[in-house]
Amino acid sequence: MHIPDGYLSPATAGVMYGAAAPFWYVATTRVRQALTGRTVPVLALFAAFSFVVMMFNIPLPGGTTGHAVGGTLLAIVLGPWAAVIGISVVLGIQALFFGDGGLMAFGANCFNMAIVLPLVGYFVYKVISANSEATSTRRLVAAVLASYVALVAAALMAAVEFGLQPHFFHAVDGTPLYCPYSLDKALPAMMVGHLLIAGPIEALATGLVFAYLQRTHSSLIKADVPATREGKLWLLWGALGLVALATPIGLLASGTAWGEWGLDELKDLGLGFIPSGMQRFADWWPAPLPDYSFARMGAVIGYILSAFVGIALVSVLIWLLGRMLTRKGKDLATEQSPSERDAPV
Repeated sequence: MHIPDGYLSPATAGVMYGAAAPFWYVATTRVRQALTGRTVPVLALFAAFSFVVMMFNIPLPGGTTGHAVGGTLLAIVLGPWAAVIGISVVLGIQALFFGDGGLMAFGANCFNMAIVLPLVGYFVYKVISANSEATSTRRLVAAVLASYVALVAAALMAAVEFGLQPHFFHAVDGTPLYCPYSLDKALPAMMVGHLLIAGPIEALATGLVFAYLQRTHSSLIKADVPATREGKLWLLWGALGLVALATPIGLLASGTAWGEWGLDELKDLGLGFIPSGMQRFADWWPAPLPDYSFARMGAVIGYILSAFVGIALVSVLIWLLGRMLTRKGKDLATEQSPSERDAPV
């Protein structure tokens, strides 16, 4: 579902940055008010989980692959605005260090996976789970259904963004300048796989983790109660480490995700031409660990090391952001009068 550079025109990329910017602003404001030194490790943990779970490639129809995201789970635990920040950090690290997605397309990828996905997922979850106990079956069903709907919604956004490119951006003779596949190809190609396979796997992964949290860390999923660090949170970090060791399973899925092909792969697919915009912008950023690999290391070892490097990068950046936001939040609270501080957000 990651959109690489070259698949969107600079104009579309700019529009998507503009569309994401208000949500980033609101998320920063809300998180600054709610985030504390006790919740930062929780945000880092679930953001790192999202990074790792995206490394598990899933075979989809047509020889392509997809992946889960974990954004709905993060929204349930810390709220949708914290999820916007957390998933945006993950997508930024993926693009900068691993060449997964693009820096020009970062706004679009964030809009789809860090904004639409957690906001839709959280809304569906709240509607279905209203007035239920944290450990109830209804709340588990709500998490499962919400994560499915949210992933499909994010895939739909990506499909529309792909499919509009040849309609609006083409040469005089009609040759597409960027993504060469129109809506009639992009929509079914993206949606069938996510409706039938990637969506259910996202729901399954969310359901399994959510059920575990219900049994062991129910305070993390209580309605309208900010998530706090528990004494056994280190067990969840340990579990994340075990999941990271299993990431090479994602290498078993052959093929590239739909719409993420490199220039050579497009030639092999028999497209017959390479859009000029893609030739200009594709692979312009020299990611230090492209495709989650290390030079002179086997694919399996490189993939595992990349998982742990990603966990470390996500955790450090979330910690730095958390310190900055909590400090600003304290400064803001100090400046406010008691009546302003007590006013509902």
